[in-house]
Amino acid sequence: MSSSLVSPRVRPASARGVRQLLPVALALLMVAGACTEARGAPPDAKPSRSEAAQVKSASVEEATTETAYLAGGCFWGMEDLLRKIPGVISTDVGYTGGSSVFANPTYEDVSTGKTGNAEAVRVVFNPKLLTYEALLEKWFFRMHDPTTLNRQGNDVGTQYRSAIFYLSDEQRRTAEAVKARVNASGKWPRPVVTQIVAAGRFTPAEDYHQDYLVKNPGGYTCHYMRD
Repeated sequence: MSSSLVSPRVRPASARGVRQLLPVALALLMVAGACTEARGAPPDAKPSRSEAAQVKSASVEEATTETAYLAGGCFWGMEDLLRKIPGVISTDVGYTGGSSVFANPTYEDVSTGKTGNAEAVRVVFNPKLLTYEALLEKWFFRMHDPTTLNRQGNDVGTQYRSAIFYLSDEQRRTAEAVKARVNASGKWPRPVVTQIVAAGRFTPAEDYHQDYLVKNPGGYTCHYMRD
């Protein structure tokens, strides 16, 4: 039968079929487009492996370092002993614990005793190798006399006081517990007068004070390890 003889009822039926299939075709095109867009998404849509590794490395580094601020007389001798402790990563000397009026104190300022600052050492260490508790009990309380108020050896003044400047409640609790044990041990003939106060601003000392006894091996110090 020729196309000219097709019944008029047949053609409308085919048109309806096309109209019914049209929404399905459009839906398939939309899905295909979404897949193509996803495949073409920029590489920074999520962290790359190298970026993820860098973030993980930074987190590990932060987790394996801790900082302590310790004062116990002239910071030359304190730093020289602290820097040699296994587990200590770095040390630097400076001034802390003073009035906010003296925002950037110098050695000359602190030497007057009017700033309220103490000569102190900032200690960065690996807590997996050296705990904060061990740093205090096995080292800090043995390298100076914690019973002499505002004095260490021949150095007299509030800048030479014994003090622990804590950075967290955990450090505070540890410092208080260690101080109590040292005080009760009977090792010292007088009560321990070490201050335990929250850490404030730390101002690094002048360059010539940093690693002073390394630069000047015969320089003055009154610090040594007690048995």
